[in-house]
Amino acid sequence: MSHARVSESTQAMVPRPDNVLRHRMHTPVVATFRALHTTGCFLMPNPWDIGSAVALHGLGYRALATTSAGAAFTRGLPDAVGAMPCAAVLAHARELATATPLPVNADFQHGYADDLGDLAANVTACVATGVAGLSLEDATGDPAAPLYSLPVALERLRTARAAIDATATGVVLTARCESFLVGDPAPGRTAIDRLVAYADAGADCLFAPGVRDPDVIATIVRAVAPRPVNVLVSAPGPGLTLAHLADLGVRRISVGSALARVAWGAFLRAARDLADTGDFAGLADAAPFAELEALFGGRRG
Repeated sequence: MSHARVSESTQAMVPRPDNVLRHRMHTPVVATFRALHTTGCFLMPNPWDIGSAVALHGLGYRALATTSAGAAFTRGLPDAVGAMPCAAVLAHARELATATPLPVNADFQHGYADDLGDLAANVTACVATGVAGLSLEDATGDPAAPLYSLPVALERLRTARAAIDATATGVVLTARCESFLVGDPAPGRTAIDRLVAYADAGADCLFAPGVRDPDVIATIVRAVAPRPVNVLVSAPGPGLTLAHLADLGVRRISVGSALARVAWGAFLRAARDLADTGDFAGLADAAPFAELEALFGGRRG
């Protein structure tokens, strides 16, 4: 599957930065996001569309992040690298970046490119959507070689760093090691070694999705200090509370596709009941119509 840079024909489909986006790119939105990483621990939930972003803003969260899986599922696609074309990913990032005043971090997978020039172009385009941060992972999407070799991964990270720096926006670059998600034989050791190298290469924040052992999390935090660490909590588990993770020194907590899957779970249960039994009881848990109307009241498309 090709992951080439956004072509000229595709570029025409990607909204160009308008005055609102330029304002977001050069105002306290990015500074606010950076400041959140300097002390304490904050929750950064992952909406999957405009409505869920607006709802999370209304609940008082201070930052949001896209979820590649949540976005793909709304389009009937799997969360496979390249399943959503780069143009669609960029349009989705812009949608969420402009849905609320909150900083948004883009789940930018592997940058939708293998070639370094294409990667730089795509990162630049992602910054232009108005996001305050973006995450770049080291997964290749190739089962035979699931992670880029470390030298290649570092070269790609430095390319993304240079592309962001060239925009002079201060957008936060998060480096992800996917060792826990690709069946690495020693995922903890691989994650620690790589995240340390990624921090040295210019990453602002470090992230190893899939790590759940508090001792390993604490080791990662110490290894990359003073750089902040993001932890993904996509299911409940021992020690995976906000208070405990904060005590371990974690700065940022995201939930990935979990909220989207919670919504899908409720939908599928109610729909299956209708199909299997003709019972409408599953509809009893629906959000009240009036509550949703009040939540979105006054908004216009």
